[in-house]
Amino acid sequence: MAVYTKISDSELKSFLAAYDFGELLSSVGITEGVENSNYLLSTRRGRYILTIYEKRVQPNDLPFFLDLMKYLASRGVVCPVPVAGNDGRVLREIAGKPAAILTFLGGSAEPQPGAKWCGGLGKELAALHLAGQDFAGARPNNFSVTTWQKLLSRVEGRADEVKPGLVEDLQAEITELSVAWPVGLPQGIIHADLFPDNVLFVNGAISGLIDFYFACTDLFAYDLAICLNSWCFEPDGAFNATKARLMLSAYRRVRPFSRAELKALPLLCRGAALRFLLTRLYDWLNAPEGALVRPKDPLEYFHKLGFHRQVRGPGEYGLD
Repeated sequence: MAVYTKISDSELKSFLAAYDFGELLSSVGITEGVENSNYLLSTRRGRYILTIYEKRVQPNDLPFFLDLMKYLASRGVVCPVPVAGNDGRVLREIAGKPAAILTFLGGSAEPQPGAKWCGGLGKELAALHLAGQDFAGARPNNFSVTTWQKLLSRVEGRADEVKPGLVEDLQAEITELSVAWPVGLPQGIIHADLFPDNVLFVNGAISGLIDFYFACTDLFAYDLAICLNSWCFEPDGAFNATKARLMLSAYRRVRPFSRAELKALPLLCRGAALRFLLTRLYDWLNAPEGALVRPKDPLEYFHKLGFHRQVRGPGEYGLD
């Protein structure tokens, strides 16, 4: 979550006239995250999230995201639910941009979740994958292996400012992964961005999953690889195999994964690290002036990529 688009009191009042929320008590911009602009609204009826969709989210994808959240919630996944206005519409416009109101979930994120929480995450991720299997919608992964060359082309002119020789290194990685990327593994709806800041906790238990705006149809094991990257490294860059083992063990108790999926994990983890390295590079080099958000360090994922390159097999992720 972040705030790129600032809205006036009159714009917000006009927007909320379509809802039966009663008096608006307060509106606070939420500065965490990097994708969309978000405001926490407190009204007489309760609290809600106003999300304003920024440039990276394609307007044509919004019905998919909103329908998916509604569907997953109906299948027991605790996630925000889009709120329709008095006219039945969910998707609207404010400040010239698409926007929607979502239900508010209690809890807070854990920037550095402990090992026990990694087990909870594995369970919830598997439940999400199972819940989405009958969802009628589908959406390609716009940040998959087939797009990485294009992502690199957007930053290659300046990427060496971040680290000398980075472009050459990333080009070699893209070439290798493109040839070796696995096919035929189980797939379906994945979250594709389930970082710790997109998981809410209350009293040490997961209370909700948020930010489904990268959700797509892709390999389930790739979603696991994204979580291994984002949950299982310590602040000093060391990989925590205990966290990985708890996550993978909890996941497969809910949705057993195949030997082929487990074998592919090292390669998928490299791909996940590369994907976030490339998008962080772009954000780092193109941060909007005046935005209330701090771009995340792309080199964090360069170091994670280096770790995965040295992995000799899935056992190094804590599970044989």
